[in-house]
Amino acid sequence: MPFLPSRRAVLAVAAAGTVGAVLPARATDRPTDAVVAQELRDEFVHGWAGYKAAAWGYDEVRPISAGHNDFFASGHTFGLSIVEALDTLWLMELDDEVRVAADWIEQHFDPAVDADVQVFEVIIRLVGGLLAGYLCTGRPVLLTRCRELADRVLPAFTDSPTGLPYRYVNLRTGAVSGTHSPLAEIGSNILEFGLLSQLTGDQKYWDAAKRAYRAVLDRRSALGLLGTWLDVETGSWTDATSRAPNPPVDSFYEYLWAGAEMFGDRELRDGYKLLTGAVLEHQWEEYGGRAWFRQVDYANGNVVGRAASALGAFYPGLLAKSGNLLAAKDFHRTWSLLLDEYPVLPEVIDYSGPTVRDPRNDLRPEYVNSAFDLWRVTGDAAHQDSAYRYFQGLRTHLRVPGGYTVAEDVTTRPMRLGDLTPGYWFAENLKYLYLMFAAAPRFDYRSGLLSTEGKLLRGARRVGV
Repeated sequence: MPFLPSRRAVLAVAAAGTVGAVLPARATDRPTDAVVAQELRDEFVHGWAGYKAAAWGYDEVRPISAGHNDFFASGHTFGLSIVEALDTLWLMELDDEVRVAADWIEQHFDPAVDADVQVFEVIIRLVGGLLAGYLCTGRPVLLTRCRELADRVLPAFTDSPTGLPYRYVNLRTGAVSGTHSPLAEIGSNILEFGLLSQLTGDQKYWDAAKRAYRAVLDRRSALGLLGTWLDVETGSWTDATSRAPNPPVDSFYEYLWAGAEMFGDRELRDGYKLLTGAVLEHQWEEYGGRAWFRQVDYANGNVVGRAASALGAFYPGLLAKSGNLLAAKDFHRTWSLLLDEYPVLPEVIDYSGPTVRDPRNDLRPEYVNSAFDLWRVTGDAAHQDSAYRYFQGLRTHLRVPGGYTVAEDVTTRPMRLGDLTPGYWFAENLKYLYLMFAAAPRFDYRSGLLSTEGKLLRGARRVGV
């Protein structure tokens, strides 16, 4: 289905509150939008078929060995890839697969597994996935399972003396552990918990998330910067380096903006503006003719490092959505130029060299996430072109008979491959791409909002479903 001209004019509304221009003509070397959308759908089906054949009901598939991987805890599975895939299947109108996936969740998903699980991952992947699945399908059991799971995660917040959540919780016993936690894991929950409070009428989820945010914001430096790791019991910084937008702080900033956008919360919006202003003032730099974000001491702004993670490639999209368009374009250009050198991006580079610090690629979606956000804000088809180039790199180098896999070294030719399809591949990579080319009738391009894990938490159009 070609992209509808009437929709092109409103793509920027969700992010910038203004109407975008009509998209320019596509690049001459790129197929039509309809052809690309079909390619993307076919590749998702290819990966999904590989998972179903080798690892159905398990968290993740090992597509080369036809094995499986337990993501949260060895010997325990949550069917992670099924939960991750549910709203992507729905957006792509693969309704038979939606029914199969939702049936499995209703019949087999256990929110009370006797295992210590990472709170952050449970919230963004499982709680978020169940919420998105419920919004897309309307199946009430999905919301019931979601609430049961969230209740079992909640002690990580309520048992903390500071409100900063513990890093791990046992879903069966409620026992908490992990007293040191990074910023992203502390503050990437307001979307899922806020939406759950709205749907259930129970404020406890929202209150827990807001208390954690306030505890962090109260600990910013005089420069307006945040560190990286906190002791959740004492509230003290154990790593006072400001690493934005790199991990493990990345999605903390993303959720400040998204929480303000989703719920109209002024406190979150003010916090985002304050922190982003400080990051742009003290960490932004032009180095080697490109835009980067250096790492600095949060108290005095002294430079302590010049690393860039592929996970940080989400940041241009966030900057664009929040009104910092020039900085967004400059930083996205940095990553686009890296694609000229590495058609599959390495995990970490030291841009002062520049040298590749970590040559792996874990099928990261952050670059194409930014391309999607920039395209919605600007209406510029150049972002479709860059996204398609990213897709071609994945398809050329990381496609295997059993789906798609990670790379151990992107600097070799042929690339040395690993053996894993991360669950987020089903939630993010091809979803962002598909929405850019498919004119997906089930996605509201005006109001649609996706979480850091690509979960559709606002803008599911169920008309005629």
